[in-house]
Amino acid sequence: MAEPEKKRTGKKSPRKVVEEVITTHINADFDALSSMLAARKLYPDAALVFPGSQEKNLHNFFLNSVSYLFNFAKAKQVDLEQIKRLILVDTRQKSRIGKFAGLADKKGVEIHIYDHHPDSSDDVSGQVEVVRKTGSATAILTAILRKNKISVSPEEATIMCTGIHEDTGSFTFASTTSEDYEAAAWLAAQGADHNVISDMLTRELTTEYLWVLNDLTRAAVTRIINGVEVVITKVVTDEYMPDFAVLVHRLMDMESLNVVFALAQMADRIYLIARSRVDEVNAAEVAQAFGGGGHPQAASATIKNQTLIQVERSLNAILDKQIRPVRKARDMMSAPIIEISSADSIKEAANLMTRYNINVLLVVDDGVLRGYITRQIVEKAIFLGLAHLKVKEYMHIEFSTVHPDTPLREVQELIIKGKVRILPVVEDDRPIGVITRTDLLTILVGGPVIPEYLHDTGKKGSGAVRKRSMAGIMKERLPPDLIRTLKDFGDVADTLGYNVYLVGGLVRDIFLKHRNLDVDIVVEGDGIRFAQEFARRHQARVRSHRKFGTAVLIFPDGFKVDVATARIEYYESPGAPPIVETSSLKLDLYRRDFTINTLAIKLNRKHYGTLIDYFGAQKDIKEKVLRVLHNLSFVEDPTRMLRAVRFEQRFGFKIGKLTLSLLKNAAKMNWVETLAPHRIFLELKLILKEQDPTGIIKRMESLKLLKFISPDIRLTHSIRDLLEEINKVIAWYNLLYLDGPFEPWKLYWYGLTSELDHGTFKRLTKDMGAGSKMAYQRKEGERLMGRLFRFNGTNYDLYTLLLPYDTETLLYLMAKAGTEKMKRLISFFFTKLKGERVLIDGKELLRMGLQSGPVFRDVFDFLLEARLNNRTKTRDDEIRLVKERFGDLLKPGDQGKPA
Repeated sequence: MAEPEKKRTGKKSPRKVVEEVITTHINADFDALSSMLAARKLYPDAALVFPGSQEKNLHNFFLNSVSYLFNFAKAKQVDLEQIKRLILVDTRQKSRIGKFAGLADKKGVEIHIYDHHPDSSDDVSGQVEVVRKTGSATAILTAILRKNKISVSPEEATIMCTGIHEDTGSFTFASTTSEDYEAAAWLAAQGADHNVISDMLTRELTTEYLWVLNDLTRAAVTRIINGVEVVITKVVTDEYMPDFAVLVHRLMDMESLNVVFALAQMADRIYLIARSRVDEVNAAEVAQAFGGGGHPQAASATIKNQTLIQVERSLNAILDKQIRPVRKARDMMSAPIIEISSADSIKEAANLMTRYNINVLLVVDDGVLRGYITRQIVEKAIFLGLAHLKVKEYMHIEFSTVHPDTPLREVQELIIKGKVRILPVVEDDRPIGVITRTDLLTILVGGPVIPEYLHDTGKKGSGAVRKRSMAGIMKERLPPDLIRTLKDFGDVADTLGYNVYLVGGLVRDIFLKHRNLDVDIVVEGDGIRFAQEFARRHQARVRSHRKFGTAVLIFPDGFKVDVATARIEYYESPGAPPIVETSSLKLDLYRRDFTINTLAIKLNRKHYGTLIDYFGAQKDIKEKVLRVLHNLSFVEDPTRMLRAVRFEQRFGFKIGKLTLSLLKNAAKMNWVETLAPHRIFLELKLILKEQDPTGIIKRMESLKLLKFISPDIRLTHSIRDLLEEINKVIAWYNLLYLDGPFEPWKLYWYGLTSELDHGTFKRLTKDMGAGSKMAYQRKEGERLMGRLFRFNGTNYDLYTLLLPYDTETLLYLMAKAGTEKMKRLISFFFTKLKGERVLIDGKELLRMGLQSGPVFRDVFDFLLEARLNNRTKTRDDEIRLVKERFGDLLKPGDQGKPA
């Protein structure tokens, strides 16, 4: 019998008499919670008490789970006068522990501290202090538990591991240390459930949050402070948004930002979220200036009694003061120096400049700097027939120098304000390096000057452009709505005084008569401004990326258009990410991978439909030949090798003779090894997403490209057969027209790597950023094969066995199955079992007299089992079974009522 409800008397809950308290910081996160639970293992008699509120995700998790598993006390129920020991975890700042701050200086109270945050002026001192530089406080406490051989339950391990994952960004934050990895590994061995961890940390954004994210993006302003790019953004919202920090992290990832400070006015407070990925900016120091705290990489503050404008002004002032130049001359200089003697000839100077591709030579005699000579002077002297004269006759002898420890600001003033062309770096009277205007420009704005081979000289016959009208063909082959949108782009560009073009695969596919609605627009002007103006006129939304001068227009029906400022890209080394600069359409098209992708159609009203072909793309499309634009294309971006094979097989083209030779040479030189693995995987995914990737994979094998995915992958006969079988299974499944998510590329990935052992496959997926989930699913799938081979149960048994597995795993097993029995079982699950549902609903059960509650699940499970095992066919059958099985739970008098 249930206990009678206690009447409320209006009296406060009695205070608990506790002598030991474990607490953490206000707005506690998962690392704070998990640190508290770990500390409880060291102090079993201590009470767990939050000093104040928790973050939203933790708050929900606490209410639903932890409060039932562990004995937490409320802060207002704890009598501070009785406390003799205070254990602080994940903090030691007095201002962040709420009412417990009063115990910091109280005599007779012993304070123990376990923290990983940097020192601050607000720190509490303790009799026991364990403070280390780790990515999470949980890692520190876990190490102590391990050392003392104190075990934890799987539930405790899961929560503790969640704390480590959250505070290290799943080991992606720069603050992550080896101790965090070791702690997580030990907790995994104790039974931590990573599926639960993933569920707890996943934060889906609501429509409201997405709009705020858009506002943050649009309000972002970039400042260059002492050579460091800092983004400051702000937003005003009427309601408190507990996951505002998540939005800032999303913004940082979307825009590839290194430093961001986000301000949010919520009701009567201003919230600051600070994130930094560079050593020059310490987020914690900035937050501390506003009364907050955190790590050098991530910090926050809550500000009262100030307006948003006041806080923004203060923030800028603090940043100007806090971000000090750390780059010194020795960090910027080029070394060793290339020098010439004053007694050498002008001709020898020209030879050195050509050999090393430089524009300035230092003149040094016996280790003493005498001056410098420029290419301009050398070329002029040679033109005048003075090549035989000595360098000393025409060298510059007035020059400035700097010491290796000279800071960036002084170097900047000398080169820019002093108009110095070259700045020698001198130590002990000997030149050890040089800093040029190009070196400084690279540091300040992030890119080198344009290489000579990319300059559009403007000379007659240089890159002759082929033009023709495409308006009629566009009208014939593109949807009317898209034609109207393209003309609208032209109208907006005319208003702004820009030129705008349709470029990329869509233009190519108009010629090939392939359906393609991926719209890419290039603007000769400010692409982001163009996108914002278009959005204002046509009720679209904008997501911009200022670093690259790009934006995405999102229309009300979800249709998206990519907009880019005409730009040129440089690669500092083979496989390095590109460095972007604004340019013209021609230079923008020159950076493309293959000639067939260099076509552009002008959209301005006066020239609407004009096709522009600088690089002979029409000819190559007609001849079905794939060519690169220059001989270093595969060196600059080795992923183009994989793309070449993909396009060759998709379009039925052939790789041009020179291009094929360049590809084979790049493969031989192993340029792909210079790429980050995730870039290789992104290109591989596109291959596996093709309608039939098997042919592409075979071509990759013939060109020796599979080794760049993994040297352990071999296209054996068994794998070839498996890939063909996967192709058949996918075709079969598509004909079922079933609802639900399905990613066919995963099947081909499983098939291609099917002969790798679990450990190798797990490392490969992790390195490539494919996620550990795929390794887990494949391993579980292999276990399932054995269970299916021995299966001898009912339809419902088969349903419960297969339901937990994703579609991709089951279809892969169907393709790999060695017996017809296994194929038949999986096929039967998809075609007969998976979509089955019971016919009656909860309202029906209520009308029958069954009280709402957990029993409903039991009823529906029972009915589904009966239906799958052919014990029911109609709604009446199900009602009859409910009455037979659960009749004792129906209210008296209701069983006979008509439903």
